[in-house]
Amino acid sequence: MQQKSRGSALLSGKCPACREGDIFKYHLRKITHFAEMNKNCPHCKSTLEPEPGFYFGAMFVSYALSVVLFVTMWTVLYLFWNPSDLAYVVIIGIGAILFTPISFRVSRVLFLYWFGGLLYKPSK
Repeated sequence: MQQKSRGSALLSGKCPACREGDIFKYHLRKITHFAEMNKNCPHCKSTLEPEPGFYFGAMFVSYALSVVLFVTMWTVLYLFWNPSDLAYVVIIGIGAILFTPISFRVSRVLFLYWFGGLLYKPSK
């Protein structure tokens, strides 16, 4: 079996310890359950919540992602359309709502990879 790179495992939401098991229980297409996480990796049984409240820090990552999204959307709107102030608020607000499940997942995966303390141990 070919080993997954850290980047591809991170982008696909895989466990940082084995790069095989899913961090989230359901695919993002199941939008009503986008936030449900596995407590342990289904493949290697590593804990995916190192301590209570661990993912509180992921809010700061999510905030940074949202700022990047808002600035990008504002810049594109300004350069190509320059709408009214109300249109800015509505369009960027809709973008924020649609981006929430993605931002939630990406921020938690990044936070787990950066601060979770799980080191990659390939299975033999």
